[in-house]
Amino acid sequence: MSVEKDFYHEHPAVTNMSEDEVRSWRREHRIKVMDPDAPKPVRTFMEAAFPEFITAELEASGFPQPTPIQSQSWPVALSGRDVIGLASTGSGKTLCFALPAIVHINAQELLQPGDGPIALMLAPTRELALQIKGECDRFGASSRVKNTAVYGGVPKGPQQRDLQQGVEIAIATPGRLLDFMDAAQTNLQRCTFLVLDEADRMLDLGFEPQLREIVKQANPGRQTLMFSATWPREVQALADQFVKDPLLVQVNEVTNLRANDSIEQRFEVCDESQKHNRFVHLLTSVNDGQDRIIIFCEKKRGCETLKADLRKRGFSAESLHGDKSQQERDWVLQQFKQGSIPLLIATDVAGRGLDVKDVRVVINYDPPSQVEDYVHRIGRAGRAGAKGLAFSLITPSNGLIARELVAMLHKSNVYVPPELQRVARSAGGNDGGGYRRWHR
Repeated sequence: MSVEKDFYHEHPAVTNMSEDEVRSWRREHRIKVMDPDAPKPVRTFMEAAFPEFITAELEASGFPQPTPIQSQSWPVALSGRDVIGLASTGSGKTLCFALPAIVHINAQELLQPGDGPIALMLAPTRELALQIKGECDRFGASSRVKNTAVYGGVPKGPQQRDLQQGVEIAIATPGRLLDFMDAAQTNLQRCTFLVLDEADRMLDLGFEPQLREIVKQANPGRQTLMFSATWPREVQALADQFVKDPLLVQVNEVTNLRANDSIEQRFEVCDESQKHNRFVHLLTSVNDGQDRIIIFCEKKRGCETLKADLRKRGFSAESLHGDKSQQERDWVLQQFKQGSIPLLIATDVAGRGLDVKDVRVVINYDPPSQVEDYVHRIGRAGRAGAKGLAFSLITPSNGLIARELVAMLHKSNVYVPPELQRVARSAGGNDGGGYRRWHR
């Protein structure tokens, strides 16, 4: 069965862009494209030349224009080429693949009984899978593109029923998908559009063997898109094997990791004995009872202790971590998204894939162990270009992460507080010694 993959029709306004205009646009939006023959970027939803039903939904979304990663990735993906997209969290990566997937699906032969999905979108966590599903629901409804989210922690029955009845899009965490594949309840013979979202996080969670098994069973004529916030050697090695002649689109110098420019970063340096009081004072100063705030703790027990303390002080707070059942996690997220509970205290289970509008502030009560996780955590604020504020409490015991933070801030030309530099120096080496850089 032949696979049609090229659906891109360049808008006349894009055709008329000079090479100088293209270079200027990419420079302004910090876009690098590793191919001199890459398609020109699209600057408006109309220029993207999607089908009318998608364009209408985009224009009704309230966003004024595509994000930089969308502007450059859409023409590449719609042309049928494999894509590697590198961009910080909150940059709009989901629509980079969800919309081209819907266009791709509408051009393929209809599903027959026993067929598996045409598009497979792999994600590291159930939270991210559900976020992707929300976008597929929204943009796939008018063309009747069916989807299902497949993830662990919940009964298999409803997911199995969806797969067996036939869905064009499967959004899945690797382990649960392999369970269904091993039981012959779905297959990837029709999978001609494959997405690996947050590839770095999937490797961090140990999914490499499952990814290899899944990709091996996908249609060999497929189009593959890989998105990542960081670009370590392990992700590069995976890309070398999974994608064919890819076009790499890089936003904001991801190899030199940086936080979202929409987020103001502040650091509270104090002794361990002062930490909790400083945190309560900080929270009181930023909490207006309306905006949602996420507070990150290192351990599950820390989340529960902090929740109990804040409730005693009259704050409305809930916790989210790996010891909670899926039903409990869903309820907490629903309450937080609705604003019924404005404070969410979480481990790194909420560090990636959690997309909640109106999160204005993120507080790192305990800083993470590495700078990549820091970037993802604070990226929960400032979604889709909104302004955000991130506070991190740093004690003398946090010297290693302080060193990585200082190096990242220097490379991003962001002011580095002297007290943060002092903590970084206490870890030994120079201020930038702990920051890891990878090159393709």
